[in-house]
Order: sequence, then C-alpha cells, then structure tokens
Amino acid sequence: MSEFIHKSHNVTVLLYHLVFPAKYRRAVLDVGVDRAITEICVEIEKRYEIKFLEIGTDEDHIHFLVQSVPTYSITKLVTMIKSLTAREVFKKYPHVKKQLWGGEFWSDGYFASTVGKHGDESMIREYVKNQGNNYDQLHSDHQLAMF
Repeated sequence: MSEFIHKSHNVTVLLYHLVFPAKYRRAVLDVGVDRAITEICVEIEKRYEIKFLEIGTDEDHIHFLVQSVPTYSITKLVTMIKSLTAREVFKKYPHVKKQLWGGEFWSDGYFASTVGKHGDESMIREYVKNQGNNYDQLHSDHQLAMF
C-alpha cells in the first residue's frame, strides 16, 4: 500500500505504472527469472527510495507499480531498475543471456504512466479549475489538501 513520504520541504505520493518488454520480445520471463527479479527489487528497495507495490510478469514483459520520491525522474527510475535487474538476472541465469544472443535483457523502450491515489484526471481537473469557488465537498471527499 502506498504511503505519504514526508521530507523536509514536501509530502508526496508518487506512483508509477512501468512496463518493460524483454529484448526482442523474447519469452524469457519464466518462473525462475520472475522470482529473481522480485528478489532483486527487494534489494533495490533497501538501497534506494523506491517501493515496489506490485510486480506482474508475462512471458515477454513485466509490469511494476512503483512508489518513489521526486528526486528520481522517470528516466532515472527506469534506468536504475532495468540495469540492476538485467545484471543480476544474467548472473543467476546465464542461459537467458544466450537466448538473447548475449546482448541486453530489456528492450530500449518502456511504458510509464502516473497513477492517481486520490482521483482520476477528470476529478483532479475539476478540483484545480474550481479553486477558490468553495469546492469543499470534493476537497473533503478525496482529502487532496494533506498539508
């Protein structure tokens, strides 16, 4: 479950849905590789300000629901997760490297989307548009002002 992260000058709940396809869309994410990636992500959580809320794999791609802090850009998160997981998977499962012709584990591309904890885009749009117009019901229903 996501939580508010309190820093000296901000409070954030930054959630991202990330999807990484395997290189060449090869079906290399078997049960062992899936387990290894999950274990690697637990180690990443210990070293960085990242929390993996969910991890779901298909044979040729993986989905992450990640919470992070504003000091990590999406590009930084993606680069960090891809490089650390790829390096460790290749160490633990050398046969995967052969399946990918000795190259990279992840495709260069990825999907990234923000995830709202307190409402969808249309609700937030209305909230922002109506600032100063006694919009207390929406404000209290969704607890947007947390400061």
